[in-house]
Amino acid sequence: MQKIQAAALLFLTLLAGCSTVPPSLAPTSCAPCPACAACPAQAPAAPIPVPATPPVFSRSLQAAGWGDLPGWSTDDVAAAWPAFMLSCRGVASKPNGAGWKRVCDLARAADGKSGHDPRRFFELHLKPYAVASGDGATSGMITGYYEPLLQGSRTRSKAYEQPVRGVPDDLLTIDLSAVFPELKDKRVRGRLEGNKVVPYWSRAEISARGEKVLGKTLLYVDDAVELFFLQVQGSGRVRLADGSVVRLNYADQNGHPYQSIGKALVERGELKLEEASMQGIQSWARANPSRLDSLLNTNPSYVFFREVPNSPGGPIGALGVPLTAERSIAVDPRSVPLGSPVFLATTQPNSATAMNRLVMAQDTGGAIKGAVRADFFWGFGKEAGEQAGRMKQSGRLWMLLPAELAPK
Repeated sequence: MQKIQAAALLFLTLLAGCSTVPPSLAPTSCAPCPACAACPAQAPAAPIPVPATPPVFSRSLQAAGWGDLPGWSTDDVAAAWPAFMLSCRGVASKPNGAGWKRVCDLARAADGKSGHDPRRFFELHLKPYAVASGDGATSGMITGYYEPLLQGSRTRSKAYEQPVRGVPDDLLTIDLSAVFPELKDKRVRGRLEGNKVVPYWSRAEISARGEKVLGKTLLYVDDAVELFFLQVQGSGRVRLADGSVVRLNYADQNGHPYQSIGKALVERGELKLEEASMQGIQSWARANPSRLDSLLNTNPSYVFFREVPNSPGGPIGALGVPLTAERSIAVDPRSVPLGSPVFLATTQPNSATAMNRLVMAQDTGGAIKGAVRADFFWGFGKEAGEQAGRMKQSGRLWMLLPAELAPK
């Protein structure tokens, strides 16, 4: 342990002289689309103190009225209320939790009372703000994700050969804020090689090492493509031969950036852009089994899992509460803080039919980067997967905030 700590401290010291620092890569959900990695600014010579109060997102928020939200008056806002109550539970431990305390206390007092009107509650106690990107654009990309169901076994066999891996014993996760407070939430992954910290194994290297990977294999599943999309989604369920179901959640990642295999197929001319959905990729894989490993390895990112209780409700998101089907989204928390109610205006997958509804920012994802960017949680199972796999729409976001968190 002392050797690992010493190496980690040496690595952090060396980072002070580097021109760039690798970005944080800790997805919970991850849409099947290209991930963009921005290069952060050079680390200053002296640490910058962490602000005592949560940051104000005034640059990316524009004051709006309820009439600016398309479909606000017709959305079934009451359907989002249980998800909002979960957000109140999860946000309490977040930096913006103090700003939500008054409204959440009022919500708990009103919850279940006769005559309670969720729409009226939000209109009385919150105010909408249009989310905009740095260049002022208010429209961005909305994708979808879901909780898949795989078939698996506790033991390896010819039918179940694909390993679902837990976090390896030799994976180091180094929190850069220990040395550079201004790099809060920035972490790098690596491993020890002698007395040096080096990047952790890529997907191709993990696959080649097989059982030499140091760590527990949780399960074995029957389909490499389904396992890949389980990693993309960040959580899922596995049905065993005896009928029991094991639930899996994201535990960690190897530190390599996510690369879209759909984009790779399009660039090679093997799929048209409109065919590069989850379903299109699955069809290509069935037709090209001998080339599948090579395709999967174009994405060096690899996700490790942990088993969680198979409780009712959706998977646990980054906010620490269960996700609600069609009322939870994954966001970039640098622009939309976790726990925030968000009004989403977009369209149904592969359609011009409007889909406008109140949702809760309760998750994050490795491919969810930017202010006007969201991943819509469709729920569990095949039908949810079909919707999520087709979804790549344009959309707008309005964040609903109490007076305590209003932009200054």
